[in-house]
Amino acid sequence: MSDSLGAVKSWRSWADAPLRWAGPVVGVGVGRGVTFSSDADVHLLYAIPVFGLCSVAGVLLADLVVHPRWRGVREAVVVRRRVRDQIPRALAGSLVVQAVFLVVLLGIAVGTASADGAGRALVESCQGGAYVTGPWPGPYYAWPVLGGLGVGSVVCGLTLRRVTARAGEDERRRVRARVTVGAWGVLVAAPLFAVSSTMAVAVFSLPCGGWAGDLGAAGLASVAFVSAMTAGWCLVALLVPRVHIEERP
Repeated sequence: MSDSLGAVKSWRSWADAPLRWAGPVVGVGVGRGVTFSSDADVHLLYAIPVFGLCSVAGVLLADLVVHPRWRGVREAVVVRRRVRDQIPRALAGSLVVQAVFLVVLLGIAVGTASADGAGRALVESCQGGAYVTGPWPGPYYAWPVLGGLGVGSVVCGLTLRRVTARAGEDERRRVRARVTVGAWGVLVAAPLFAVSSTMAVAVFSLPCGGWAGDLGAAGLASVAFVSAMTAGWCLVALLVPRVHIEERP
């Protein structure tokens, strides 16, 4: 779309960033003001997806309120916009891989958790007895993570489709797309760090793990490190999305 005079600046143009920032602020407020669980660990697992969903809500609010006003003669051309052209592909690809890792690790954790009704510990036969270690991300911790990941993925996917199809400036569209990817990244990378680091500590503490246990713990620690770095980068994309604008898609 081309215009002879271009877009007209108004208060709505300057409201875009504050409205987007309102989402994360509300998410932090809800996480601190609402008690999702008396267990601090479980409360955090609920607070992370709430933060991400509130951040996406800020993107939607900005998309609803901020509309470009045009002056002059507008000429429209048919251009097919795709979601993958609006998002940082390297980051999105990494997040997809980490999401798969998260689901796989949770599946392993649930399958090996102790059968105590909650699955918060790992029981290993060692030296003729049963050795119990924890915490372990069994069903008690897995379902909040999987629920938040599922709901967050659907909401973020629908938001990306709306942002991509929306008329307006391409730069603003890219900013909103990166904020959405950043929010989804927090939903993926932060729980992955919690799950992988918890499993690494538990596996390393087993007295009969041997070299296989040490190797597994080292692998889990590597996943935790990568997910921590990813979570930090996604937080930058969420709060300061223009840092990603110059990144090659």
